[in-house]
Amino acid sequence: MMFHVVLHPEEDGWIVAECPALPGCVSQGKDEKEALVNIREAIGGWLWAEDQKAADSLPIGQMPVLVTI
Repeated sequence: MMFHVVLHPEEDGWIVAECPALPGCVSQGKDEKEALVNIREAIGGWLWAEDQKAADSLPIGQMPVLVTI
């Protein structure tokens, strides 16, 4: 999968990375490289958490099938 990420510098020198497609998915780093590494991790965590919420809300007895992408 691919996601667009927005980088912007903060006054304290840190670079903030945000994924607009995933509300609340934000990270930061000391430089652009670190911010990009961190936002990749944040995107993975965001997607995992949303999947867990969806799986937990399935009707009793309905078993999900795991699909990797």
